[in-house]
Amino acid sequence: MAIPLVILLICKLLSLFSQICYATTDTITKGQPLPDDGNTLLSKDGTFELGFFNPGSSNNRYVGIWYKNIVVKTVVWIANRDNPIRNNSSKLVISQDGNLVLLSQNESLIWTTNASSSEVSSSSPIVQLLDTGNLVIKDGNDKESVFLWQSFDYPCDTLLPGMKFGWDLRTGLNRRLTSWKSWDDPSSGDFTWGVEIGSNPDIVMWKGNVEYFRTGPYTGNMFSGVYGPRNNPLYDYKFVNNKDEVYYQYTLKNSSVITMIVMNQTLYLRHRLTWIPEAKSWTVYQSLPRDSCDVYNTCGPNGNCIIAGSPICQCLDGFEPKSPQQWNVMDWRQGCVRSEEWSCGVKNKDGFRRFASMKLPNTTFSWVNESMTLEECRAKCLENCSCKAYSNLDTRGGGNGCSIWVGDLVDLRVIESGQDLYVRMATSDMDGKHEHRRKVVLVVSTIASLVLVMLVAFCIYMIKKIYKDFGLARMCGSDQVEGSTSIIVGTHGYMAPEYAIDGLFSTKSDVFSFGVLLLEIISGKKNRAFTYQDNDHNLIDHAWRLWKEGTPERLTDAHLANSCNISEVIRCIQISLLCLQHHPDDRPNMTSVVVMLTSENALHEPKEPGFLIRRVSNEGEQSSNRQTSSFNEVSISLLNAR
Repeated sequence: MAIPLVILLICKLLSLFSQICYATTDTITKGQPLPDDGNTLLSKDGTFELGFFNPGSSNNRYVGIWYKNIVVKTVVWIANRDNPIRNNSSKLVISQDGNLVLLSQNESLIWTTNASSSEVSSSSPIVQLLDTGNLVIKDGNDKESVFLWQSFDYPCDTLLPGMKFGWDLRTGLNRRLTSWKSWDDPSSGDFTWGVEIGSNPDIVMWKGNVEYFRTGPYTGNMFSGVYGPRNNPLYDYKFVNNKDEVYYQYTLKNSSVITMIVMNQTLYLRHRLTWIPEAKSWTVYQSLPRDSCDVYNTCGPNGNCIIAGSPICQCLDGFEPKSPQQWNVMDWRQGCVRSEEWSCGVKNKDGFRRFASMKLPNTTFSWVNESMTLEECRAKCLENCSCKAYSNLDTRGGGNGCSIWVGDLVDLRVIESGQDLYVRMATSDMDGKHEHRRKVVLVVSTIASLVLVMLVAFCIYMIKKIYKDFGLARMCGSDQVEGSTSIIVGTHGYMAPEYAIDGLFSTKSDVFSFGVLLLEIISGKKNRAFTYQDNDHNLIDHAWRLWKEGTPERLTDAHLANSCNISEVIRCIQISLLCLQHHPDDRPNMTSVVVMLTSENALHEPKEPGFLIRRVSNEGEQSSNRQTSSFNEVSISLLNAR
């Protein structure tokens, strides 16, 4: 009886030793398969793990790869997603022809890498889980990083750093993402994302067979229809388009950051997720589609989607609704048609109008040339009566290359990352008149800015010289930036609330005045000279209400409506509201205002402006903690208006 016990003990120890040793390996060999008994593969740096698992509450078993050290089990790839295992008696082995196969208890085939014998030809193939999360088949005797097969070529619902997303045109391989059906069912859903190849490739999402979202064509440094900075702190990306490959790829700037792209069929959103170790949770860094205008062709052919518009769908200038009745009930699917008769090649009946900051139209019916200038592109479009619009192919270096569209212009929207689109119109001097108005506005704005700068410089000079130039200057010493007074002088409607009410003044008081002036320029109205609707007491009150309602473009002077870029106008309104914030410390200084006016940097959301009815504290606490008193508590100061 003693001998069998010893043998049994030795066998148990050998089995335990085998499992301990195997748990740290990252490879499968012909002589060492991976059974479904709790053993796993672990990448060398411990980032990724491969093994058998049950998703959620499901009884089905799958072979998958997940992050090893993330407490929330996050599966990034599944081998047999559409062929689940019903028990835990299966195993992963390398077949005689060099493929990785999943076999059931009775040795029947469940899943295989299915590479041809020529692709996986090797005298000693091994399967290895890499630190990138890529499962590869390679020759165990070959020290080169040549993969006979790799899981990165067959993604599921997740795009990891370093994966190529798109086409290998040499082999016809199409790498695309397909969502899980649900959180506990990883089988292929109907929400997919892939690269649509053509003369000018696009990245597209589908719900089943219906196009749902597209990024817009790549313009050299970003996609024309996607919000977001060209540079970000998490990752770099590139889009390759040549005769051999068309693909998107991103790489991490910091290897310690964990981020990935995932298709979510429950919400029909493509998420970029980032792991936050301190919170032990994933956070959404970006989601697409982002808004209603991102949904494919919301406004129909030749319709322009403006998310800040009311309604969001508007016909392009020179076009009108194809079905006014349907359009007026917000059914925009039929889109727009030309409002004037158009004659190809006829003087004064054929020309172009420039539309700025546009997501470029669907590229299915487009033609491109990489070497043409924009003028050559225009001429090319003019000589083709089927051409409806043109633009630069690449926006880098001032723009180069040519894209032209034939047929209707589909899936248009105004977007900050967009570019100039020249649309064919019935009047030849449309673009000339439009550009002329724009140049006039630009010249007038530039002159006004120069005059303002000169005036400020002159005032500073006079203050330093005599301290005698009226208003705030006579109250401050040469080294002061703020002060107080009991005698208020200034022009009603332009005075900051802390100055008009409490006699407190600073350089931020002038910023407030500039904000009022900017609103007056945009609206063509005085701050206090008009009566506004909806009980708005002044222009500031009116502008703030429109901003909160999401319709700030309604503030625009009707004379500017056809000659301005609406996104630039909205940006100016936002800048003016930042200048008009109630507490001085919340307002930017004039240097920051100049930067905001001359750049495309993201802006903060403005806080409630000062309406000259609140009291501002002179204490040093943060503005978010400051208390405001009611109108009845405001002290009375002597006001001497000029």
